[in-house]
Amino acid sequence: MLNTLAISTRDAFGEEILSLANEFPNLYIIDCDVGRSTKTVSFARQYPTRYINVGAAEQNAAGVAAGLATMGKIPIISTYAVFGSMRMLEQIRQSICYPNLNVKIACSHGGLTPGNDGATHQGIEDMGIVSTIPNMTVIMPADYYSARKLIREAVNKQGPVYLRFTRDPVPVIYSERETFEIGKGNLVRDGDNITIMAIGDTLSIALKACEELAKYDITARVVDMHTLKPIDKEMVTDCIYKTKYIITVEDHTIINGLGSAVSSICAEIGVGRVAKVGIPDRFGESGKYEELLYLNNITVTEVVKKALQMLEKI
Repeated sequence: MLNTLAISTRDAFGEEILSLANEFPNLYIIDCDVGRSTKTVSFARQYPTRYINVGAAEQNAAGVAAGLATMGKIPIISTYAVFGSMRMLEQIRQSICYPNLNVKIACSHGGLTPGNDGATHQGIEDMGIVSTIPNMTVIMPADYYSARKLIREAVNKQGPVYLRFTRDPVPVIYSERETFEIGKGNLVRDGDNITIMAIGDTLSIALKACEELAKYDITARVVDMHTLKPIDKEMVTDCIYKTKYIITVEDHTIINGLGSAVSSICAEIGVGRVAKVGIPDRFGESGKYEELLYLNNITVTEVVKKALQMLEKI
């Protein structure tokens, strides 16, 4: 059974940067005037000389961060996913990724989690967009503890990294003892009949679907593919050869997200079938997060249905 404790991954970000600040005196936060939402307020109070609020000006934030990186600093841009991926896209490409600078872009409010803020604030295309840029690493942690570990890994990694966090609380899945490696998926449950591969907070949906499928005597392998780019090709290959079927689950458009990346690998090796659970080709809308997941069929029921169809159980 899943842990009933739920904490947003943006909270993990706010706490981990405080721990990292002591270890990395060259760590800077570049805030886009959303410090209360992205949980950088405590950092600003404790390290005011290493906190720069550029206002609602993400393009400027990218330039400031690039400049700091050329001086040996480790700047983390803090904003919302919809702005951190699109409003400053040209600056990410030209000023950060092209010179391969050591800039981290930490974005809260990823996917449908902005809920009532509506389509304008729901960054449902973000990871796919930034994944297309050379030199960029793209990560979405599944829960509080994985977020803290992967933030630390990102700061230790040289080069541009895009980190995506949730606004809403999400179930705590891991313990603080777990280890994570960028570019290496985590095998959370093993199984023989089908693989359910998730990114971010949808890992909890994958795990619940695994429990439901057990009622049909179906053992599901569950993988946390926290790194979208570089994706763990070895893990995908192993899963498709072992189970022949993969269902991807994501709070992201199914275009150029986890499902597309996994499908591409499987198509190249010519083995198995892939089904996608995610946001179809449409914009979001206002509503509670759980309601929006339901409206987009990002549910345990949908995962189970697809699994049964693929295994010809219905």
